[in-house]
Formats: sequence, structure tokens, C-alpha cells
Amino acid sequence: MSDVSFHDYSTLDASGKAALIRRSEADLSFFLEKAQPIIDAVKTEGDAALIRFAREFDKSDVKPGALKVTEAEFDAAFGVVEKDVIEAIEFGITNIRHFHEEQKPEAMWLKEMRPGAFAGDRYTPIRSVALYIPRGKGAFPSVTMMTAVPAVVAGVPDIAIVTPPTPDGSVDAATLVAARLAGVSTVYKCGGAQAVAAVAYGTETVKPAIKIVGPGSPWVVAAKRLLSGIIDPGLPAGPSEALIFADDTVHGGLAALDLLIEAEHGPDSSAYLVTHSRRVVEEALAALPEHWGRMTEQRVEFSKAVLTGKYGGIILTSSADESIDFINDYAPEHLEILSTDPFAYLGRITEAAEVLMGPHTPVSIGNFGLGPNCVLPTSRNARSWGPLSVHDFVKRSSIGYVTASAYPEFAKHASTLARYEGFSSHEQAVSSVRDQYLGGK
Repeated sequence: MSDVSFHDYSTLDASGKAALIRRSEADLSFFLEKAQPIIDAVKTEGDAALIRFAREFDKSDVKPGALKVTEAEFDAAFGVVEKDVIEAIEFGITNIRHFHEEQKPEAMWLKEMRPGAFAGDRYTPIRSVALYIPRGKGAFPSVTMMTAVPAVVAGVPDIAIVTPPTPDGSVDAATLVAARLAGVSTVYKCGGAQAVAAVAYGTETVKPAIKIVGPGSPWVVAAKRLLSGIIDPGLPAGPSEALIFADDTVHGGLAALDLLIEAEHGPDSSAYLVTHSRRVVEEALAALPEHWGRMTEQRVEFSKAVLTGKYGGIILTSSADESIDFINDYAPEHLEILSTDPFAYLGRITEAAEVLMGPHTPVSIGNFGLGPNCVLPTSRNARSWGPLSVHDFVKRSSIGYVTASAYPEFAKHASTLARYEGFSSHEQAVSSVRDQYLGGK
């Protein structure tokens, strides 16, 4: 498979190495320009714009007044989805809920900083959150599970899903099953930039939300950016990306198998096999045609576009250290460590949103229900962001309480700093003026 993009990392100059870390969403200028009129139309026209864009962009026959999924549609979904799929969703939700319940912070903590002076934190759920569930290149009940469960665990009182409708004007049945089983009963039939605008401004049907989370296309990423002053856009989750790091303890065919996982999401995905073993490279190249032979035509098309393009392929490094340096520079959404001793590498990897270790932990298992969240920061944002979590659905308030006995010492030091910084009202608030109101001398 000589057409698969191959890079001998040690021979690349600085610009060649920099090109490897670029993602498809690096230049959003086209999408930012084209998304703005869509946003404006939703703001002005409301439901009418959503109906029009559903027909134009999703080729979907959504009827006026039918933008919100009904209870009957939820009920019908359980009759359509096969039993083993429902069982898989239930299995995943159980694990995801367990993980996020363990992650949930205590509602409040308060500790004595000095005798009579207390400080701490209190966590309360965000009042309203929208969950974006993509559909353009597939159906994603797994994303429904990963976004809905932590929102429910966090106690968000108003949770709504927005997702592109199918051609017949419905919503993917497994997505509805996952929503109900996770505890979410509000689903709107809209996707793309128009969905982000709908939950930012609200329409006749769609209630506005304070925050939106969930992965999406460059259209969704662009709309989130344009509307960031209206709605909290959440963590930056764009097109899928993965690095498969393999050492010489595994077969290259296994590395090739896992390289295709995220590559099959779409031509805008990013996926690289990174290894310092030439044997692994040769075995991976030899195995790819066999793996493609067992995939569906569309997924073969998507993954080939990625692996033969400028956002994917195989990278051969000179050493494990060079591989790890590249991984930390790339800061991937998903990282697999394919090795019989993955813990030997873990301590040196600091820039990855998700690290799946060993030959029995492919991205598939992480995506579909191991427990940790698979909604992850993309485009190098793993350098400062982590996975979607319960913490994304709560807000933190600081709590302070100073008793009468502790007050004088704090007032003395606060007065000194207020005077130094030139804030007379700050100083006055802890002066003898306060003592008079408190009944002091």
C-alpha cells in the first residue's frame, strides 16, 4: 500500500514536522463566513429557519411543529432497535454512570484556614445544557451516552439534545433509546450551525441553554466560536483524531487494525500510526488491504482518504523517545499505547486527552462504554483541556466565613494591602467604621 502517507520523522525539517500536527479544522475561515448567515437566520426566523435548513442541509422532511421528539417517537424507538443493541447501550450506560458518579465532587467542603476563619468550595449544577449529537457520517448513540450520563449525574435540571434529523424527519432510533435510558427526555431535530444557534438564542420550539457540549463538524465548531459570547461552547471537540503508538512487542497488523478506528469517521479525521519499529510499519502496510476488505464501502472510502492524505498515515521514528516527543507535541484526542508493557511509557506521556493502554484496550472499547468519557478535546487542545466530565456540568462557588474572633487579624492585613494598592473603600470596609456598625469600640 505505497499510497498510504509515510513519513520518516528523523529526516523531516521543522516545517515538515509542523505539518504533521495540523488538523482539518486548523483553518475555519470558510466555515466562519458561511455559518454566520445561518446563525442570523435562526435568530431572526426561529423554527422556520430550522425547518428550511433541515431540508437544505440534511435532506430531511421535518414538518412544522415536529421539531421536538414526542413520547410516541421515544416509545417507537424501543420497538425498532434490536435487543442486543439495547443491551450494549445499557451495559455502556452502567459503566459510564459508575465512572462519573465516582468523579462527582462533594457538594461542598469547608475547612478552617485559621482559628475562626473558614473557606471552601460549593458545587451546583448548571441550570440548562444542550448536548450536540452528530449524525452526518453515522449514528452516535455512544455520544448520547457520553454526554447525557454526566449531565444527569451532575444534576442539571434542564437537559436537551440537538441532533440532525434523518431524511424521513425522525431521529436515529438508538440515539433516542440511549437518551431515555440515560435520563434525558428532550430531543430537538436540528443539527449543524443552525442547532448551535437555536440553543443559543432559542426559537418557538427550542429552549435556549446556558452551555452546549458535544463533538461536531467544522460547521458546529465555527458556530460555537461565533456564538461564544451568547452560549458557553464547552470543550473544543471537532473531527475525530487518534495516534496509535506501537513498539516492537506487538504485530503491525494489530496497529493497522486500530489505526482505522478513528480514520473511518470521515475524511476530515486525523489518524497516525507512530512507531520506531520498521517491522511494525511493514506489517501494518501489508495488513491494511485485508482490514479494508472486511469494512463497508463508505468507511473504506473515509479511512483511505485520511491515511493517504495530509492528516494521517504512518510515522516511523528513530526511537521510542522520539515517538513520545511527537505524541506530546501532537497532543492527540485519542492515544493507544500498543505494547505488552504500556506502563513503561505512560509516565512520559503528558499531552493526550485519552490514553488507552495495551493490546486489549482499543479505542472501540473506550468509545462504547469502558467508563471514561470519549468526548475529548481535539486539535491540540489536550494541552490545556481534559475529557468531558461531571465537572463540565457544574459550576464552583467559593465559600468564606470569618467569625468575630478571627476578624481582627484578617482586617489588619487586608487594610495594609488595600492601602498599598490605593483602594480606599477596601481599606474603609475593614476599618474602625466597620467596628462601629458591629457594635465595637
